Amino acid sequence: MKVLLTAGPTREPIDPVRFLTNRSSGKMGYTLAGAFLHEGHSVLLISGPTNLDVPDGVDFIPVETAAEMHDAVARYIGKMDVAVFSAAVADYTPSGVRSQKIKKSGDTLTLELVRTADILGSAREKFGFTGTLVGFAAETENLEANAREKLVRKQCDLVIANDVSQPGIGFDSDENQVLLVYPDRTETLPRASKVELSLTLVDAIVGIKKLRVDG
Repeated sequence: MKVLLTAGPTREPIDPVRFLTNRSSGKMGYTLAGAFLHEGHSVLLISGPTNLDVPDGVDFIPVETAAEMHDAVARYIGKMDVAVFSAAVADYTPSGVRSQKIKKSGDTLTLELVRTADILGSAREKFGFTGTLVGFAAETENLEANAREKLVRKQCDLVIANDVSQPGIGFDSDENQVLLVYPDRTETLPRASKVELSLTLVDAIVGIKKLRVDG
């Protein structure tokens, strides 16, 4: 099985020394890549900047910005059986990048931001992907409702949701606790290490793929 997997944050430049980003460490995506490889699958990992080592045997494309991740996914997703979007991609990017460092002057500074392309939302209709599509939802409220809305709107087979406001799980942590939101049901997985959780998630995703083929 050929798997495309996105991971990590993106960095949206403001000037030559500053950028907008988020708290994603990439740990969940990288452990998922290792788990898919462990189970005998071919993995292409498209990742924003992290401090993590790429698992041996995983094909790797490093990117910086949301636009670069969008273009890399668009290029390769058509060759894949499964696409898993765990990256924390910026929803907005500065409308322009200053060519020189912005100097401190007034008491306030206003940045104009514009929407980035919706990578997960582009998978079906824009990229024409017909394989198994899995999204992630990092939420701070209404976890299941927000994840289910994302599942429907972006035509996913599964959305993996976690509450990043909870201490000790999610961003920067080695542990996580997630909901598996399917079109017809929701399952709660117990808190576990991201390594252990990744193997469970791979089993769930492989099960969806098998049902799609057999069905």
